[in-house]
Amino acid sequence: MYHELRKRGTSAVRTMTMWHVARSGPVIAVLAALAAIFAALPRASAETYPSRAVTIVVPYAAGGNTDNIARLIAQRLSEKLGRPFVVEDRPGAAGAMAAEFVARAPADGYTLFMSSLAQIAIVPAVSKARYDGLRDFAPISIVGTNPFVLAVNKDMPVSTLAEFIAYVRARPRQVAYASGGAGSQNHLAMALFLKRAGIEMVHVGYKGNAPAIADLVAGHVPAMLSTPSDALPHAASGAIRLIAVTGEQRSPQMPNVPTIAESGFPGFKAVTWNGLLAPAGTPTSVIELLARQVAEAVMDETIAARLASWGIDPLGDSAAHFAATIAGDVALWREAVAVTGLKAE
Repeated sequence: MYHELRKRGTSAVRTMTMWHVARSGPVIAVLAALAAIFAALPRASAETYPSRAVTIVVPYAAGGNTDNIARLIAQRLSEKLGRPFVVEDRPGAAGAMAAEFVARAPADGYTLFMSSLAQIAIVPAVSKARYDGLRDFAPISIVGTNPFVLAVNKDMPVSTLAEFIAYVRARPRQVAYASGGAGSQNHLAMALFLKRAGIEMVHVGYKGNAPAIADLVAGHVPAMLSTPSDALPHAASGAIRLIAVTGEQRSPQMPNVPTIAESGFPGFKAVTWNGLLAPAGTPTSVIELLARQVAEAVMDETIAARLASWGIDPLGDSAAHFAATIAGDVALWREAVAVTGLKAE
């Protein structure tokens, strides 16, 4: 009877229960108990996470930092939670396509987003994105962060931030700086700093950070804000000089390079991050479970060393802290976009 009733569903249970009301009191109690068990089955299944494969969507092509981070974390989650965590690269529109896909996905924890700061705080400010970085996602945890570093060509006669500012101020709109392109994070961060410092430079945008730093090394442009991973090898060779970092604290990779904040601009901070998010409305229990797993992962010496080799400072914060970071970043980068005069398209 148990298997037959299960096939026929709870409606059959109700029918049988009504039939037995007039036939047998003890049977009523048995059937009522069975009905309660059947009603609870779907709920128990929903609370078991993960019960199948989970997809982590990446907004860029394979091989970059964001993709590498996603694969590193996916492997760890697969090992710890016993289900496959599969990375899916969805490049396009500066990551907006991937972000929109995740924002519209079911809020069940089976579609996650390994985002960079750009998709959450910058893309919606410079384009008419069909998602909202604050409302459409549930933050889980930031895997790691990294600042930018102000780098100058070896022939530029400056060694400190104060000397850099004095040099540029004496040559308004005559000194150029490179970036990875209009609206890129290093473009916006530099524009924000120039406004705070009250100096003017000429922006030269490239198609990515790699060609920009190549021209910095060659002396075609004298300065730029670069990612540490791109700048450090050239600094070690003596081709460029590192002046200041944009993080809140000095970078472990560059302990002798001061922050912009400690060099006369208290409170200045412009860092990028890669973090794991889910669609808004994902159960809190799922968010908390994944946040704990990310925090444990980045404390693993092997994983932390791998992140450091990519120029990333491991973090693994809480969902609440991540949410506060996003709120601050949305306001900061909206200000930076306004400084550059970029318009949403």
